[in-house]
Formats: sequence, C-alpha cells, structure tokens
Amino acid sequence: MPRTRIHNLNISLDGYAAGEYVTFDAPIGDAQRLFGWFDGRVIDGVDRVDAPVTVDRALTSLWSQGIGAEIMGRRKFGPQTGEWPDDGWRGWWGDEPPFHTPVFVMSHYPHPSIDFPNGTSFHFVDASAHEVLRMAQDAANGGDVRIGGGPSIVRQFLQADLIDFMHLVIVPITLGRGVSLWEGLSGIEDRFTVETVTSASGLTHQLWNRNGHD
Repeated sequence: MPRTRIHNLNISLDGYAAGEYVTFDAPIGDAQRLFGWFDGRVIDGVDRVDAPVTVDRALTSLWSQGIGAEIMGRRKFGPQTGEWPDDGWRGWWGDEPPFHTPVFVMSHYPHPSIDFPNGTSFHFVDASAHEVLRMAQDAANGGDVRIGGGPSIVRQFLQADLIDFMHLVIVPITLGRGVSLWEGLSGIEDRFTVETVTSASGLTHQLWNRNGHD
C-alpha cells in the first residue's frame, strides 16, 4: 500500500525546523546553522560512489526511493508572497530540479504549472491537505507521496493524521526562534512507533512509523 512519507527533516534541539523568513538572498532565512550542519556533514558526497557508507548517508539516501510525487509549501518553492509576480521564477533549483516527479505546491494564489525535461513538474493548488494528497496519489502511479516541507506543511499533514512515516534529523544546536514543528501537536507521538539512531557526526535520526499501517 502506498505511503505518505517525510524525509530528512532537520530540526533543532528546541524544536525549530525553519527560519522565520525567506528571501532571495537567504532561502533558509535565519535557520542557516540548522541546514549548514546537515549540508556540510551529510549531503556533500551523497551521490558519489566513492563516498564512505555511513549511517547519515544511508538514511538520507532513502529520500528518493519509491517516491511518485511530492507535496511542498509555497516557501519551499520560493520567497514570494501574495499574488505571484511575473518574474519568471521557476524554483530554487535551476533547470534541473532534483524531484523527477510531479510536485504539488500548496498556495492560495493561482499559478500556471511548470514542466521540466527531467520529469519534474510543479502544480500550484489551493486545497486542503486531504484533497492535495489525493491529487498527489493519483499522479504518483502507485508510488509513495513525499511531504517535502516546510514545517508548517508537515504540521498540517500530521494534524490530519495523514503521515505514515517520518524521518527527523535532530541537529545538536538551539535556534531560540523560528518555525516550530511541534506547535499544536501535543501527544502526536502516541500515533507512532519511534526508533532513534545517533551517528558519529553528532546527528540523531528519528524514524517515526505510524501504528497500525498495513
């Protein structure tokens, strides 16, 4: 049975998973330290066949396996707010976005779909979590659907009890402010079986599997 999955979601010790703002010059905003640790120690070399096989590399490489579609929030696609400007923006990833699947961007403002030769296509939808998930499942052709973030979108799907698997990467820093993953989710852990693995890099990986999933 296809699953709805979250992968490689970085979170600080005090529960923040993104910065308070996003700009063209600061796509991660004031949470750069959260992602800088992850990028410098894990992402570099993930696609190199000669890179060491580590816990971090093994777990983060699950990101693309079996995925047929992605759902993301507007801030993950770009920094614009309000009506979409006619600025030619096609996302942070240039001409070769890494998704290779349909991607559904949750936005209250209409925007034409964007297609790339490598199989990535962005579709902008104004709908509830349940409705967007149905669209993504139809487009996934039997594959799993990945919830790509940011944390506000992840919270919506957790609150709606639509997440089957979640991989959190706990980075050993405190941010003091930002977008909290856990706001309004008291007791959410009761729905899941949680396994924890700590790597030599200092990262802690949590694997959340929803109880009772067939």
